[in-house]
Amino acid sequence: MITVTGVTGKLGRIVLDDLRSRVPADQIVAVARTPEKVDAGVEVRRGDYDDPASLRAAFADADVLLLVSSPDVTPGVRPRQHGNAITAAVEAGVGRIVYTSAVHAKDGPAFLRDHGATEDLLAASGVPFTLLRNTFYEEALVNPGLREAVAAGELLGADKGVPVNFATLRDLALAASAALTEDGHAGAVHELRGPLWTVAELAATLTEVAGTPVAYRAVDSASLGPAAFVHDLIAEGLFREPSEDLAKLLGREPTSLRDAVAAALR
Repeated sequence: MITVTGVTGKLGRIVLDDLRSRVPADQIVAVARTPEKVDAGVEVRRGDYDDPASLRAAFADADVLLLVSSPDVTPGVRPRQHGNAITAAVEAGVGRIVYTSAVHAKDGPAFLRDHGATEDLLAASGVPFTLLRNTFYEEALVNPGLREAVAAGELLGADKGVPVNFATLRDLALAASAALTEDGHAGAVHELRGPLWTVAELAATLTEVAGTPVAYRAVDSASLGPAAFVHDLIAEGLFREPSEDLAKLLGREPTSLRDAVAAALR
């Protein structure tokens, strides 16, 4: 039995959909805090990271569990909630846990080190596990908002020319599905990263796809509003390391920047 948490979130929904093409529906269990929101064609159970008893029942009979990280980034909350889930998995006799961790889980900013704390809990649990150290979703920068840059003829960036290894949400979800269903991933740490590109290259790709000039203009991050956070992390070099792990799990190259831009503009 493959049990998937976080199925009302974007990543979980894609994983669930892909799993149904890989294994029979009666071998899949979807876990949600609000089961009534899930219409997935598989068994749905209630599971709340703040309700350990619900998790023990939700994880019953699971051979493999996808533990999707909590969306609450308040420092200390994720380790507590994930600790509840890991303890419940141990008590339910789960065979293996696949956890959606993050790049720099051990040495990044505090909101990333909470992933590292969860990794430590997994290591101490005695349950075989697989770590998916996901990069940021490419959609943080490659999204329909790029139409505004095309209309303005320029794309602003405070990345200082440092490359990013962002990957599409779909690619990361499909990688998780592969890790759940394929053999040989117990004990593996997968650094899931997409092809490297810069914001200046994003502007050039916009020019190519839209068929109209889009210039890159460097600015101070303070002028970028909510996007400043992402650009500051890029400039610090948090996403500059390449990795082939995502391609190996997908069995193909990750989605190219050009294809991601074309999809965003559509």
